[in-house]
Amino acid sequence: FVEGAGGRGWKRDPFARELATTTADPDWVCVVRDAASYPWHDSGWRPPAFSDLVIYQLHTGTWWARDEAANDARATRGGTFLDVADKLEHLVSLGVNAIQLLPIQEFETSTSMGYNGTDMFSPELEYCVTSDELPWRLDQVNAALASLGQRELTAVQLAPGINQLKCLVDLCHLRGVAVILDQVYNHAFGHDDRGSFDDRTIWFYDRQEFGDDNRSLYFTNQTWIGPVFAYWNDWVSQFLIDNARFYIDECHVDGARYDEVSAISNHGGDDFCRRLTETVRATNPAAIQIAEYWNGDRARAVQPPPGGLGFDAELADGLRDAVRGLVQQASFGISAPLDFAAVCDGLLATVGDSWRLNQCLENHDLTYAGHGGAARVPLLASPQDRRNWYARSRSRAATCLLMTAPGIPTLFMGEEFLEDKNWSDDRAAGGLIWWEGLAGTDSSMRDFLRFCSDLIAVRHAEPALRTGSIRVSRAENFERVLAMHRWIEGEGRDVVVVVSFDELPKHGYRIGLPSPGDWREAFNSDVYDAFPNPAPVGNGGHVRTDGGPMDGFAVSASLEIPANGALILVRP
Repeated sequence: FVEGAGGRGWKRDPFARELATTTADPDWVCVVRDAASYPWHDSGWRPPAFSDLVIYQLHTGTWWARDEAANDARATRGGTFLDVADKLEHLVSLGVNAIQLLPIQEFETSTSMGYNGTDMFSPELEYCVTSDELPWRLDQVNAALASLGQRELTAVQLAPGINQLKCLVDLCHLRGVAVILDQVYNHAFGHDDRGSFDDRTIWFYDRQEFGDDNRSLYFTNQTWIGPVFAYWNDWVSQFLIDNARFYIDECHVDGARYDEVSAISNHGGDDFCRRLTETVRATNPAAIQIAEYWNGDRARAVQPPPGGLGFDAELADGLRDAVRGLVQQASFGISAPLDFAAVCDGLLATVGDSWRLNQCLENHDLTYAGHGGAARVPLLASPQDRRNWYARSRSRAATCLLMTAPGIPTLFMGEEFLEDKNWSDDRAAGGLIWWEGLAGTDSSMRDFLRFCSDLIAVRHAEPALRTGSIRVSRAENFERVLAMHRWIEGEGRDVVVVVSFDELPKHGYRIGLPSPGDWREAFNSDVYDAFPNPAPVGNGGHVRTDGGPMDGFAVSASLEIPANGALILVRP
């Protein structure tokens, strides 16, 4: 019970691992759980190297929900941790090796993207299965464990909400998928235009006053993102660091994407960032730490202390915005001018090692129905018809740029099967990704999923695409062609990527190549239009150099390049 200048009343334990849905006494809702009550099965798990990650970002409450008969139940309820576990086969088949969950901590509103969290150690109650659904869920989980040769769980072990989160992480690890959480340490959730929310949470904990005099021990002031933590106070910094350690250590998660680190830095949180990254790295050096850092000194986020903040990677917007802009330029037709300059800058941008930029074309903000200018890539590619050839082919070309560029690529839920409408955390508002179309009514979605899966497989197979150097060897605005060379010094397995945004195929189009001989055509995006395309424009699986110097290389070759298409050539 706290009394202060700003009010008086009860506060919940901010370290509570779980909140009760009903209790005999409404003043007490914090549940004590034995941290060892979940029996882990992932002792042999080793997460992917940071540079090998291909991440899939999803929102637990809207991505998928099923009933006992395996039908889509999202019309009647939101998704849970165990629903995500139910859909793991889709992710494994796609080839991603990490999922990034939008924030999963307890939030006040009935629907949320997750950035208004109130109880940071407790999983969101809506994401936890209730007791009436537990029996068939337990059967489902145990069937998955049995198929993997693992011991079964009991109802007592699966019932706690925190253990259902752990079960999801456990099953992901058994299937070779890492789990990254979106952590919000730049602000607590206080109030918005709908009025004050539950004041028993971490918000305004000492019930003092906001303002420049910093009278609150826990928060400095209220900004557009909410009440900002007082990072100068060791108690506050340690609370947040303990929270990060909790998810890494007790919940076995494999890393964090930290929200708006630039806001933390701008409110005196540099030392907190250094303590946070050092502590997480000491707890588990294999756990990746990704910063959303938009300040002008971008490289500082991933530089080591004392000068840097110590994160492993950071979000990138250069290539993202450039490719989205290029796709939109191309949507104006065959005679519309294109400018590859920003795309080249985005491809060549770096903050250290080539993999340290976290790249995407879509994310929760860029595709959210409530955000101005939000759009999925197919909408940018062809606003009039998001399923026609222009939408399909331009989306494939853009995705090839994402998956072959330096950095850690991230797909947003539905992007892998050409979802064209913006999403919303409010299921009643529409915007749910269209699993039904993928299942049978829309062949273009199935074709695009096959395209993405095979493209990701090429990325996994070619080390130069994950850690290699890059040179843009050609960027022709008039011809609408970009070529880039990826390589690892001394290894010899070079990769050349050719992407065209021309609406007509190119026949006998000559480009430079780094070395003479046969080059394998490892990927041709045109194959996936009405898969299998009976007459794709391509090179029959290989290209042979037959010409002199070009594009800064000693030799050249003549190519057949599909319209709005991409080729990946590999030197054996």
